[in-house]
Formats: sequence, structure tokens, C-alpha cells
Amino acid sequence: MAEAILKRLMQKRADASKWQIASAGTWAQPGAPPALLSQLVVFGMGGDISAHESQLVTPELIRNYDLILTMERQQKEGLILRFPTHSNRIFMLSEMVGRVEDIPDPIIGELADYQASAQIMERFLTDGLTKIQRLARRHAIKKGSSIM
Repeated sequence: MAEAILKRLMQKRADASKWQIASAGTWAQPGAPPALLSQLVVFGMGGDISAHESQLVTPELIRNYDLILTMERQQKEGLILRFPTHSNRIFMLSEMVGRVEDIPDPIIGELADYQASAQIMERFLTDGLTKIQRLARRHAIKKGSSIM
């Protein structure tokens, strides 16, 4: 859901084509479709994730992205332990708005749980967009690549 929300926010920007946005899970089953309730929530927000397939976080993904945002503190800590040389690019999404707050994973919940998580993601992504752009640019400049 966060990937779809961020893509929607970014498509309004003049530099949208320079951004590469993807999602990956720390415990995802590769190739799995999004949960039906995730699809319904995103559709209600004007998006479509029905063709999305899950993927695992890999060393290649970590290397290729300028900023990695996690939903939960444990995910951030796990990625930093696994990829310590990239720790300067791994943050919780809530940190983009000056907080340290897990976003609940609604996977076993009801529609209302998915909607609540999506609303939190949208608020953090919208309010944190300037910081997201700044952090991604900072790393892209250091490595000499385009903004992703």
C-alpha cells in the first residue's frame, strides 16, 4: 500500500520520471499477490495494485535504492544488522515526520485495519515527502546516480 501511495504522490511532480519506487518484504513470499483487502483499500484511494507481486529484500535491492523505508522498528533493526554498510539509508517511515512509530501490519485484520494502516502511511508519506526527497537526493548525489 505504501508503494502505491508514494507513487501517486510522486506522479504529480515534474521530476516523477527520475524516481524508482518499489516495495519488498523482509518475510515476503516472492511472487504473491497483494492481500485482497489491500487491493480494495488502494482502489478506494484511486490506485490499482492488483498486478503487484511481492518480493524479498535482497542485497541487490538494498544497493540499488537510495532510501529504504520500513513500517516497523524491527524491520529497520533487522535490515541494519543484515546490511550495516547501508544503515545510513534505512529509516522507519514514521521518522520522516519526526516520530518513531510502528505502522501496524493489517495482514490478519479486517477492512478497517487495512484502512487505518493506509491512512497512517498516507499521512506519513504526505507530511514526510520533503524529507524523503532530501534523503534520497543526498545519497544519489554521493553515489553519482539519478534519484530513485
